[in-house]
Amino acid sequence: MSGPATQIVDDDPAVRDALQWLLKSRGVQSQAWESADDFLSSASRELCGCLLLDVRMPGMSGIELFDRLRALNCRLPVIFLTGHGDVPMAVQALKDGAFDFIEKPYDDNALVDKVLAALEHDLKRCARENSVLLVRQNLAQLTQREQEVMQLILAGKLNKVIADQLGIAMRTVEVHRSHIFEKMQVRSAVELSQVLGLLGNKPEAEN
Repeated sequence: MSGPATQIVDDDPAVRDALQWLLKSRGVQSQAWESADDFLSSASRELCGCLLLDVRMPGMSGIELFDRLRALNCRLPVIFLTGHGDVPMAVQALKDGAFDFIEKPYDDNALVDKVLAALEHDLKRCARENSVLLVRQNLAQLTQREQEVMQLILAGKLNKVIADQLGIAMRTVEVHRSHIFEKMQVRSAVELSQVLGLLGNKPEAEN
């Protein structure tokens, strides 16, 4: 399955089928798993979308799966499906980073609305992570000298000042600047600063 999707983990096949039908009626892709162990062993680590997770299941519970995913640094938004007695656990999970919870019996439209909100949230997360990855890949293409010139560009130094400071010709600085902008896929020092801001303004850590 390609693209963002809702991963449903519930031990009740009737519930899984009903949820998949409901999501499909609103144009939402989904994939269903009968246990937390099946999801952990078979699901891709690069998933984008959200996770619709039953709190109480035989074997590994939904809360235990949530804790395991957090330990694996999986940031997939998790929406818990809870019975009345599970609400305190779900509230604690929210404090621990879960996206939301829905109490059974749930309203179909309310559930899908929360799923759509989680999908939108994760779409933005994946876009940010892809942007950061691209910046890191571009930085890795810079030579040591280009990184030195880039630091001085970011400090607002003029080409002549950079040339004097590094002991190179101003024309050489101009060539380095051109290569830096090309490799970093930017058109100005301002854009360069903006893309490096995705890394917390610490490009030197990429050396």
